[in-house]
Amino acid sequence: MTANSSLSGMVSPIYRRARRRDLRPDRKGSATMAQLLVTVTRTQGNNRALKAGTVSPAGYPLTFNEVPVLVDGFRRMVRELAYDISEMALTTYLCAREHGVAFTALPIFLVRGFHHGAILVRRDGEITKPSQLEGRRVGVNRGYTVTTGVWARAILALEHGLDLDSVTWVLSGDEHVEAYRPPANVVPAGPGKKLDQMLRDGEVDAVIGAPIDGPDVAPLIPAPEEAALAALRGCGFYPINHLVVVRNDVLASDPAIATTVFEAFAESKRRYVAGLRLGAINDSTDRMYARVMAETGTDPLPYGIGPNRKVLELLTAQAVAQHILREPVDVDSLFAPSTVDLVG
Repeated sequence: MTANSSLSGMVSPIYRRARRRDLRPDRKGSATMAQLLVTVTRTQGNNRALKAGTVSPAGYPLTFNEVPVLVDGFRRMVRELAYDISEMALTTYLCAREHGVAFTALPIFLVRGFHHGAILVRRDGEITKPSQLEGRRVGVNRGYTVTTGVWARAILALEHGLDLDSVTWVLSGDEHVEAYRPPANVVPAGPGKKLDQMLRDGEVDAVIGAPIDGPDVAPLIPAPEEAALAALRGCGFYPINHLVVVRNDVLASDPAIATTVFEAFAESKRRYVAGLRLGAINDSTDRMYARVMAETGTDPLPYGIGPNRKVLELLTAQAVAQHILREPVDVDSLFAPSTVDLVG
């Protein structure tokens, strides 16, 4: 699929350290070794039971490192393999995998969302529709491979026909994967530059993925939430942002780790979704997932490749079209083999 393909038809040096172990009595009272897995994941509804310890992978207890800025955890995992298990942005994983970083994904899709509202313009500016961005400069929060940016550019290309290669993409930061080299039309903003001020000063014509507030800034796509829900209803367009990765040496240490960890994350998620069905809505994320459930009548956070294959195929195709991946990839090959047929 190229950058201008249609959305239609889419259904929904590395360091080592000895992993700590704790002694746990087995049913006969003797001590057995249980692998303690150092894990990073943001506290959120679908992970709450895991973080609270009411759900745990049998035989593989998790100990959680709290990283206040989650993307810092992504960077440490990509550059240092700092944890046994980590939440990870999906396109960061694709890029890291292509560059040989030694971790593998499990099809646990922790974060999903809508990105029609991620593209901002000046309210009094001359850009009023996506096609007008051709030949312009567009700011991108952090790196070119950031997943929100990839999905937002996909919307511009697939729904609005924008030639992405005609745009100069202006980055406010660098890439997690240091070996990645972006295409020639991707440039840094420059020392000390801030995307919000660049937008207001006219140095860029739009900005993707940056938290810019103020009455002088507006979404480029009108009524973005409704536009996103229309895409969900029309062709199942429901982006995935984050999944889970496990260090390859951890996976190699015991073949059961991948499936056991998958099931624990899935059970925690099932408890969360059960609460949503009963009306347990505490924040905007809960409201979004409840709205998706109301629109689709199904689990708003399905885990497993099967129910997510077409959205994964779309994203991997976009990663090629946007010059993040050099070659197409088979979706199944992205995940631990023992998890390919799991659904949770």
